[in-house]
Amino acid sequence: MTNPYSATQWLQLSMQQQGLLQPLGSLSELMQQLSYVQIDSINVVERAHHHVLHNRLADYSPAMLDEAMNDKTVFEYWSHAAAYLPIDDYRFSLYRKQQLQQGDKHWFEPEHKVMLEVKARITAEGPLKASQFTHNADIKNGSWWDWKPAKKALEQLFIQGELMVARRDKFQKVYDLTERVLPRNIDITIPSDTEYAQHLINRYLTAHGFGNLQQIQYLRKGLKPLLTKTLAQMCEQGEIAHFTGANAAANQGYFYQPKLTLPTSIPNKVWLLNPFDNLVIQRQKLKQWFGFDYQIEVYVPEAKRQYGYYSLPILWRDRFVGRVDVKADRKKQCLLLQQLSFEPDAFNNQGLDNFANEFTLGEVNDKDAFIAAFIDAIEHYAKFNHCQRWQLVQCNDKAMGKILVRASQHGIA
Repeated sequence: MTNPYSATQWLQLSMQQQGLLQPLGSLSELMQQLSYVQIDSINVVERAHHHVLHNRLADYSPAMLDEAMNDKTVFEYWSHAAAYLPIDDYRFSLYRKQQLQQGDKHWFEPEHKVMLEVKARITAEGPLKASQFTHNADIKNGSWWDWKPAKKALEQLFIQGELMVARRDKFQKVYDLTERVLPRNIDITIPSDTEYAQHLINRYLTAHGFGNLQQIQYLRKGLKPLLTKTLAQMCEQGEIAHFTGANAAANQGYFYQPKLTLPTSIPNKVWLLNPFDNLVIQRQKLKQWFGFDYQIEVYVPEAKRQYGYYSLPILWRDRFVGRVDVKADRKKQCLLLQQLSFEPDAFNNQGLDNFANEFTLGEVNDKDAFIAAFIDAIEHYAKFNHCQRWQLVQCNDKAMGKILVRASQHGIA
């Protein structure tokens, strides 16, 4: 079958499926729709998992995620990375846990003696953090792979399913026995191979609108034969549809759920997306389909960075138009836009006169409409980061930069 939609329409569908166009009513509903939210520790601004939810839920606050953990509507485990997942998907985490219990390796070789000691202490004392276990001070701790033995044991017990994260304390995991954390009504039947594959496929297509085999199995090893077989079966049964054609790489088929309907409209809105946002985390798809070559530069040496340490993709309407490197100066309560970089073809060539003096939308043209939406997005994001004002430091569009500097001086409404 040929591709039923244009690249722009697929982006619109992805935005719709990602909960960006019509925010869902509750955190629980959103988690079901997204299937996961990645956890990340970088805190130059509010952490990634909170930012992802902030973009999709009205009046979101980090306390809502803590409440969801306490209410046991979400749990922590590994998706393609550390993540929050809906508790209804718990049984599908058992598929990987069983493999690990049977000898598959996650990060390092299990140290069974230490694991027994760690588990025994938690059994006797209750929930504990890694920092509550002593270690040999003569052993130098370096990068994350040099974790002390107790920390390794905790993570191995967690990834195998014997421990769960009961809560976080100042971002540190607090571990407890799974039987003391998991609600009793949760299904703990280990899924079959086919059930697990169908779950991954349906979750991905529900959350993203469309995808290929590589994207569905993203950062999950050893699943290609099973997913290939299951995708073919689901196509034959009419549960999903398949296409090749424009924007589809050679020998790659794309899959989608036939019930999809295009959104009726796209608002004049700017979304400042997190680098770990579900919509942009698969960089090759972003580049191939939507023409946006994005890379987070946290891991790039400072001298080689083009766009800044923590640059957020800027999605305007249904176009990726640039990036903005952000940092919250918490002492001064100021959100710094350290580097605002627009794509060469981000806007048409119409002028900026309508925004030169008044900060209301005049005659609609691309740049004027964008500025109104961008200022609104920046103000909301600044408030989310507990900042009372924002400041533009550098911009690659001088005319746009001058207008935004003036706008920042008016303060946050």
